[in-house]
Amino acid sequence: MPPKGSKASNAGSRSRSSTPAPATSATSSSSTSSPLSTLYNSYVEHTPKRLKVIDAFLVFLMLSGIIQFVYCALITNFPFNSFIAGFASTVGQFVLAASLRIQANPENGKTFPKVTPERAFGDFLFGSVILHFFVFNFLG
Repeated sequence: MPPKGSKASNAGSRSRSSTPAPATSATSSSSTSSPLSTLYNSYVEHTPKRLKVIDAFLVFLMLSGIIQFVYCALITNFPFNSFIAGFASTVGQFVLAASLRIQANPENGKTFPKVTPERAFGDFLFGSVILHFFVFNFLG
């Protein structure tokens, strides 16, 4: 018969070896959500409000383009010029807004040393007017 101390140490080692197993499974389930929550928290804390507004506009433009494309594919494309003009307007505005976001980001100051955020916004407005001039003329 083994001594009492050895039973206790065996039982204690069994309980210790079984205790970390649930802890590792809990950390593995939290590690799958951790990168997304870390990304979201970092975005909320470190992104300036000006860039968040541009990001919201980019999401709106993307959803608008998707809705236009799905409508054309599933329902009708009867006034095809209207679809092309609307979709080109959405894509063009998305490209202009994405370039505005890149130029207005303070972390890209070394890449665009001579472009201030105000000038980037002026370029965005000028490009938008030109884009919508061509889109309006394409409608017929």
